[in-house]
Amino acid sequence: MAKISRDSLMTLEVYAKSRNDFRAKVIAHKKNRTVTLGEHVTLVFEDEMTMRYQIQEMLRVEKIFEEAGIQDELNAYNPLIPDGNNWKATMLIEYPDVDERRRMLERLIGVEDHVWVQVGECARSYAIADEDMERENAEKTSAVHFLRFDLTPEMAQHLHQGDTLKIGVDHPNYQASVVASSAVRLGLSADIEG
Repeated sequence: MAKISRDSLMTLEVYAKSRNDFRAKVIAHKKNRTVTLGEHVTLVFEDEMTMRYQIQEMLRVEKIFEEAGIQDELNAYNPLIPDGNNWKATMLIEYPDVDERRRMLERLIGVEDHVWVQVGECARSYAIADEDMERENAEKTSAVHFLRFDLTPEMAQHLHQGDTLKIGVDHPNYQASVVASSAVRLGLSADIEG
């Protein structure tokens, strides 16, 4: 999957004019890239479109128009685009009540290392989490993690043949799994070569 270049981004003025339409496209696109695991964990599988939107929004909100600032955003978000052999996802741990969220983030230390994908009967692929920086400490984990799932050629082959895609988490204090819908499986298979 191609990385986003400076030349491919819209200027702030052009983005302001097309933002509503682009935002609607991204929201529709994300529907087939979002997986809910239980009541409190959501994975959003990123790709070039979702990261392009994120960069454009950051440039807009921060009013960044200088080359160095634009390059900083590209450097931050391009690594979250899958490379054809993996999926990259943003993991959100969501508890609406502040006190419950604090308690659960203490209990869920290491949860990001217990998230997995499984294609057909292939072995599970566990997430490689937070490659850019550590997002937990001895007291608690973060509510947001960035995950990478590497797929073997065998997994890619089975995925393209239409085998089931299961996604789950098996942390001692949080377990959930789902069979991805056909729409999600098809959307994610487009990210994988083979």
